[in-house]
Amino acid sequence: MGEGKGEGKKGATGGVSGETIWMDGEFLPWADATVHVLTHTLHYGLGVFEGIRCYKGADGRSAVFRLPEHVRRLYESAHINLLEIPFERDVVHEAILETLRRNGLEEGYVRPLVFIGDGAMGLHPGDNKIRVSIVAWPWGSYLGEDGMKRGIRAKVSTFSRHHVNAKMTNGKTCGDYVNSILAKREALLDGFDEAIMLDTQGLVSEASGENVFVVRDGAVHTPPLYSVLDGITRATVIELARERDIPVVERQLTRDDLYIADEIFLTGTAAEVTPIRELDHRRIGAGKRGPVAEALQAAFFDLVAGKDSKHQAWLSFL
Repeated sequence: MGEGKGEGKKGATGGVSGETIWMDGEFLPWADATVHVLTHTLHYGLGVFEGIRCYKGADGRSAVFRLPEHVRRLYESAHINLLEIPFERDVVHEAILETLRRNGLEEGYVRPLVFIGDGAMGLHPGDNKIRVSIVAWPWGSYLGEDGMKRGIRAKVSTFSRHHVNAKMTNGKTCGDYVNSILAKREALLDGFDEAIMLDTQGLVSEASGENVFVVRDGAVHTPPLYSVLDGITRATVIELARERDIPVVERQLTRDDLYIADEIFLTGTAAEVTPIRELDHRRIGAGKRGPVAEALQAAFFDLVAGKDSKHQAWLSFL
């Protein structure tokens, strides 16, 4: 994993991050990338973001995974929330790559953020400036290397996922993630690694920050998009499964569908492909990573390492 130039600053995960942040069209030293305490998004939560990963490939080159799709979703999230990003898409695309280069990161996580600046207060932000920042830092397995191999322990959360008309599920909106934080903190306080969330009808939605997949009798099942984020890793894994003749069915799932599953796994930019070995004190399948999750993990990591020539177009090289 690459290191930033100089000592660096402590990043969001406790590791050392780079020293340069892109903000509003220019690169700033870490300490200078600040906002006013009256920043509107800080008070009311209206902003949008993306989580993006860069991987070092088997040939030594570094590439960002599905960058155009992430940038597109950032702009779509902003459009959903009536936020006009003051930069063209190609500017943000290149700024993401350059942020990684300037911080000397061969691998890492990238966080573009679109937020409303200071000025007017109250629910209507008036003409407050729409601001954009891009930060990158090193980040390993979100749910732990051991969890990737053995599977994690999860619980069904007491918090429901947003109703589709209360939280528009195609957007990654900052304030909506309070719901995820509450579920995640509850799960950790109860001794679990992650939370599975049901929608307001009691059907399986998604985890606090990941899409959910269930394996039953050789087929992969996942909730339909109306109640979940259209995850980029989700779409990738669906395509990889179908290429390997693994049937994929998008359908409504109940809580007990999870309990009797042969396998459960989660997907997301941070979580990548992470199996669940136990849910609500019930062993899932054999109580370890199953063969379908293992095969899709291998396919995914081959892809991001540049070993899958069929999907080279999904990699944006630094």
